[in-house]
Amino acid sequence: MLKASWIIWSIVTAFWMILLISGAGFLWLRDVDGTGAVQTPEIKLLSIGVWIAFLMIPFVLQILWLLINIVATQKQK
Repeated sequence: MLKASWIIWSIVTAFWMILLISGAGFLWLRDVDGTGAVQTPEIKLLSIGVWIAFLMIPFVLQILWLLINIVATQKQK
């Protein structure tokens, strides 16, 4: 059971990392947003900052899950 939790944690972490990198890449590489406004480097950085702030919720949940896995592993030993 615990080994499965570690495997699932790794898969979910990889998913979130891929989502973060691909989303940030998309936001950085686009020249015009959905409303037609031209994206300056400052606006691109702001957009990426908002994207990272949004992904802080799953990041915190992943850290909690990691701590639970570590504690459970220590209890089994």
